[in-house]
Amino acid sequence: MVRRRIAIGLGGAFLLAAIGFAAASWRPALAPGGPTPAETAPEQVRKGAVLASLGYCASCHTAEDGRPYAGGRGVGTPFGTIYATNITPDPETGIGRYTLAAFTRAMREGVDREGRHLYPAFPYTHYAGLTDPDVAALYAFAMTREPVRAEAKANALPFPFSWRPLLAGWKLLFFREPNIPADPRRDAAWHRGAYLAEALSHCGACHSPRNLLGAEVRTKAYSGGEADGWWVPPLDRSSPAPLPWGEADLTRYLAEWDPLHGGAAGPMRPVVEAHRTVPADEIRALASYVATLYGRGPAGSRTGPVDRAMPADDPAFARGAATYAGACAVCHESGGGAAGGVPYTTSSLGHRTTLRAPDPRNLILVLRDGIAPREHAPGPIMPAYGTTLTPDQTTDLAAYLRARFSPDGPWPRLGETVRDLMRQAPRPGARAESAP
Repeated sequence: MVRRRIAIGLGGAFLLAAIGFAAASWRPALAPGGPTPAETAPEQVRKGAVLASLGYCASCHTAEDGRPYAGGRGVGTPFGTIYATNITPDPETGIGRYTLAAFTRAMREGVDREGRHLYPAFPYTHYAGLTDPDVAALYAFAMTREPVRAEAKANALPFPFSWRPLLAGWKLLFFREPNIPADPRRDAAWHRGAYLAEALSHCGACHSPRNLLGAEVRTKAYSGGEADGWWVPPLDRSSPAPLPWGEADLTRYLAEWDPLHGGAAGPMRPVVEAHRTVPADEIRALASYVATLYGRGPAGSRTGPVDRAMPADDPAFARGAATYAGACAVCHESGGGAAGGVPYTTSSLGHRTTLRAPDPRNLILVLRDGIAPREHAPGPIMPAYGTTLTPDQTTDLAAYLRARFSPDGPWPRLGETVRDLMRQAPRPGARAESAP
């Protein structure tokens, strides 16, 4: 009898918990509609275009060789692949039936018009800090794009991650409105940059570590992370950058490339490309705020640029040095001007954070895919060596570069990482620049 009562009590508690969870996770569908003429006024659309570039919306919501904002791009996560949705105003497959209220709920709460919870690969955890006027401007921009009929791809997520109601529990645990810093000692540009970095541009989404459930670790904000298979450098004092980042350096880097630090690579590259249509004042504001982040967090071990002599009796270093001499030295040794209009004297590998990183992936990916400036623009150029260097040659070269240009020890499991990444063919038309 006692056991039966315990079982009934536990069953009832479970049932109540299930009902409570269902109630907490349920969100109503919102009535279909569309924008009013006032909501898509030309000045609103122009403002929204700038904001969309600062949030680099197209980089996630446009598939390779796809129509702008029509979705289909896969975002890799530790739990599987999530495919970006169509955010053109197509009424059947896009957001053409979204009212401003439905759009606002999606942006700030991560719930679509039908009431489904959205995966936090869509950074609503940052967009929750957007102002009403900025959400309205983004709505105006989105609803005036060319409608594209494009069905959303099914996410490649195993159970239980494919069960969306679980996201309600995730939100209860981790979803908090972002804290937009305010400092009376700082000017208006810095405060504008803080708003952009913490909300619209969601910098911490990539530059912060995540826990086992995919939530940003707020106590370690800007201490580094990863995105799309790339190591993402810290933006705080733990940065291994051999040269300090100042506001002017960051302004140049975020707009195109900086002569000493280099330019954007991997998932950061679309961000910089999106900035081409952004007013210079916005870039300077973002740089003003980010420059101050380097004074936060634990101190790093920056020692300045390094260029050390290598032991002549080490066969691996000798092989790496030979590859470097044949493939790299003509551009990366000082003494003149390099292809793409970049002087040798400013392209020293001793300046690169890539070689001081705790992870070799960025270097290997740049060696594999090469470097190219955007069309009709000056910038560094490097061939893709993914099909010309063997994994062993790439390993020897990476080990040589690390030993020569970094005071840190060798990368662990370098050969294994090289073989894993070089197994993939260079991406067609891959565009990268020397990583920050």
